[in-house]
Amino acid sequence: MSKPVYKKFIKVGGHDLWCLKWAKNGEPVVLLHGGLSHTAKWEKNILPAVSKTHEPFAYDRTAHGYTKARKGYMHFDFQVEELVKYLKVVVKKPAHIIGWSDGGNIGLITALKYPKLVKSLVAIGANYTYDAGLSFDLNTVEASDEEVANFVKMTGQDPKLLLEIKAKAFKVWATEPKLKLSQLKKIKCPVLILAGDDEPFNSQMTWQMYEAIPNGRLAVIPGASHNLVKEKSKLMHAVIKDFYKSQDFPITRSPNRRAKQQEKILRNS
Repeated sequence: MSKPVYKKFIKVGGHDLWCLKWAKNGEPVVLLHGGLSHTAKWEKNILPAVSKTHEPFAYDRTAHGYTKARKGYMHFDFQVEELVKYLKVVVKKPAHIIGWSDGGNIGLITALKYPKLVKSLVAIGANYTYDAGLSFDLNTVEASDEEVANFVKMTGQDPKLLLEIKAKAFKVWATEPKLKLSQLKKIKCPVLILAGDDEPFNSQMTWQMYEAIPNGRLAVIPGASHNLVKEKSKLMHAVIKDFYKSQDFPITRSPNRRAKQQEKILRNS
């Protein structure tokens, strides 16, 4: 795995974010970790998909990893605005986005609200609505001694804050995101919906999300859960690399869901 060009705190929106960047081998791509996780938890699993073709960027979102908490954190609107500021201050240009779980949700909302900043999106294990049969236990908030020790070591914050952060995350997951399929139809960039075949939400939601996005693609990884980035890394890499080979609207021999769009494209070509 290639080493980062830098690992450092960068002030974004008046707050220090823990930021990383790797060598420039193409267009910028921002890697968004999952909720209650951080960049170091998945960088080695996702980088092989883009390190030779893109310029990867990543950061620990507020109240995640090395980045400390501040007022308003965890709500998706807050995290979207943080990404927008990061793109403007650090990346300084539109970028491709790869987001896992909450990172994928943030990518969806950003692509909808700030279409000029998102060149494409890979949404891994994402859910556009909280009302999708989520199987997580959101009523029990606890943290192991190891989690607490790592939290204090990474951030130097009060260990009691970790339970507060988890409780806030659970509350958000029970009520957000609140996108509608009619909104997803307005997303203009190419989007790859990538999921395991045993996600913690219903499969119907994943299919509906893909079908609503005009330039959407769908990949369901067999024998994988919400943790597919670690369970089926090589297969995931192959799918993502294929997505980046061409982001033009897919022209296929026997279109069904894409038939009308394909006919229009071919008629105008």
